Amino acid sequence: SMANTPEDDAPNRYSRTERTTYSRYSRDANSSGSSLPSNTLEKRIEELERELAKERQENARLMKMAQDKEELIGKLKEEIDLLNR
Repeated sequence: SMANTPEDDAPNRYSRTERTTYSRYSRDANSSGSSLPSNTLEKRIEELERELAKERQENARLMKMAQDKEELIGKLKEEIDLLNR
């Protein structure tokens, strides 16, 4: 069950971060939207989408590493228990 903890916690953390980021850029776009051409905004959106994809990929990689470490810790605890008996 310990291995599931990071996975169960991640969607809440992730969506909170995503909402904060979206709100921030949303406000920036609204405040300066009239002064920037639409193609500039589209390029910025594409850039942010690429950045978000990279962040999601990195997040998935880190989650996998954390899960692998949790599994290893569990196996080592079992081995220690066996050695102590």
